[in-house]
Amino acid sequence: MTTKSFVDRHFHHFNASALKHAARGWVSHIESGGKMLLTLGGAMSTAELGISIAELIRRDAVHAICCTGANLEEDVFNLIAHKHYVRLPDYRNLTACQEADLLRRRLNRVTDTCIPEEAAVTLLDGLLLPLWRAAEAEGRVEPPHRFLFDLVASGALDGVFQIDPRDSWVWEASRRDLPVWTPGWEDSTLGNVFAAHVLNGTLNGYATVQTGPSLLASLADWYRRVSIGSPTGFFQIGGGISGDFPICIVPLLRQDLKEKVPLWGYFCQISEATTSYGSYSGAPPNEKITWEKLGVDTPRFIIESDATICFPLIAQYVLDSI
Repeated sequence: MTTKSFVDRHFHHFNASALKHAARGWVSHIESGGKMLLTLGGAMSTAELGISIAELIRRDAVHAICCTGANLEEDVFNLIAHKHYVRLPDYRNLTACQEADLLRRRLNRVTDTCIPEEAAVTLLDGLLLPLWRAAEAEGRVEPPHRFLFDLVASGALDGVFQIDPRDSWVWEASRRDLPVWTPGWEDSTLGNVFAAHVLNGTLNGYATVQTGPSLLASLADWYRRVSIGSPTGFFQIGGGISGDFPICIVPLLRQDLKEKVPLWGYFCQISEATTSYGSYSGAPPNEKITWEKLGVDTPRFIIESDATICFPLIAQYVLDSI
């Protein structure tokens, strides 16, 4: 039984129904020639959603990604240090002293998984610093993902892969030069490391890495170009900046620049947050109509559940269908 047939057979009500119809909507969107922007909040790369996302990229079902700096770097951390990760299935019962012991061992905990400082962060820092320095010397300004794409493309990581690179969404995205935006990159481990290199004089300044409004402008250029010929969908995992940043590009173009671009052509969000007063993470899609992000006829779905369970099912449903 395929995942598609399983979901069609068993998922009929509540969040299960929302999941099924969101997956069907994604399939219809792709079959109609649409493009899909995927956004990643939380710790989805450490949760190894890269396995699903990389295959969606290969199968031309994801065409751009907006993610936090954590999701960008943690996919690569997992790629090069997976065998050094420490699993903590009893993480809910850890004492403060046990947490302090993880710190002593330089194990950075993300829920039930610890990222090893030396094998992941220190190793990647040592490989990225020459790229940051070279860009600075040449006067180049690049978005955060470009340095990782260039590192992957250079082959410098080939000898240290600890998972099949086909399970890394960054590796697959780099091979296709997929558009990626990383708003708020400084709120990440490598963003902190970059700032530290400037503060201690290893790097001369901050301008080498593109951030903020100029990233938004590049997203506007992409949306103008893509949405002319294809309805453009929006699949959001979690809340926060990775979703806020890209979805506002439509009202920016339509209201601030008075351009005639289409609204987003599909919307789905997976969130654990239940809809409540003023809660962005739990805000219903209909609210986005008032901000001129979605339309009355836009297919829109919200799944109030755990993305680490839901998204692989949706992804495989789509892959079974296209």
